[in-house]
Amino acid sequence: MRLVGRISGWNEEKGYGFVTPHAGGGSVRAFVHIKAFQPGSRRPVDGDLISYSVSKDDRGRANAVDVRYAGQKIEQRKSSRPMPRLAIGVLFLLAGVFGVLFGFIPFAIIAGYVLLSCLSYIMYSVDKAAAGKGMQRTPESTLHFVDALGGWPGALMAQQRFRHKTVKTSFQSVFWVTVLINIVATIWLIRSGAARSLTTALLGS
Repeated sequence: MRLVGRISGWNEEKGYGFVTPHAGGGSVRAFVHIKAFQPGSRRPVDGDLISYSVSKDDRGRANAVDVRYAGQKIEQRKSSRPMPRLAIGVLFLLAGVFGVLFGFIPFAIIAGYVLLSCLSYIMYSVDKAAAGKGMQRTPESTLHFVDALGGWPGALMAQQRFRHKTVKTSFQSVFWVTVLINIVATIWLIRSGAARSLTTALLGS
């Protein structure tokens, strides 16, 4: 049975809130996550009128599922696979390692990527834990800065592993800009010879 209610207590940062059924709806307030909305739907705000079904989680709590805005037509859910963030991050680092082995990429470049990716992975992990406990968060600007320096492969792995920062459109838009900036900067470092000089200075050969 489908119910009708309004969004309340929506947390845009975390992508969830609650839905309060209309009087006489015969149901209690239910938890609602952004993933319960149809693909392509706009972001919800407090007061939005929606229709939904209710399911229970393993602790018996009510969750709103199959959510649609009032008047929204039922859309066929296309089978779409999520972006393989983990695979992209791992393959990029592996490609860098092979590039070093075959002499195409200076050692300093891949060493920087690995170290910064580890740092970024840890930062995303800590931020995810802080979000769940209501503790102080890592500023998004800090995450973007480390990603722009070269930590983005690790960030991709963490985003998929912890399901963190993947549904916030504004964050993802800036994130991919930092990836582009980093790649362009890395290409310049390699072609200009700066990366080779740094590797020579570090290794002494």
